[in-house]
Amino acid sequence: MGASSLIVLIIAAIAFSGIAILLSKFVLKASTNKQKGEPYECGIPTTGKTWIQLNVGYYLFALIFLIFDVELVFLYPWAVVAKSMGWIALIEIVIFFFILFMGFLYAHKKGALKWM
Repeated sequence: MGASSLIVLIIAAIAFSGIAILLSKFVLKASTNKQKGEPYECGIPTTGKTWIQLNVGYYLFALIFLIFDVELVFLYPWAVVAKSMGWIALIEIVIFFFILFMGFLYAHKKGALKWM
């Protein structure tokens, strides 16, 4: 189980997805109409300009939430082995929380956590 397994997995993933895409191109008939080019808003026809610029703060807020949420997932493996590792696990999690807190302070300083 080394690099060769990873290479085989990557080749299989590329081949499987490529075959699925090519098969759909050959089997399905492509159709174009005016409705496909319109933006979809919950089944309600759009009015006015559909290409508007949204505040970048919403994206920053969502990305920061995603980053902290993903980092929270790393606490589960730590909790499983914390008792068996002893003080080393405690030191590692303190360092992890310090780095996480520094990222939080940086985002707060840049104003990325302000909703509007």
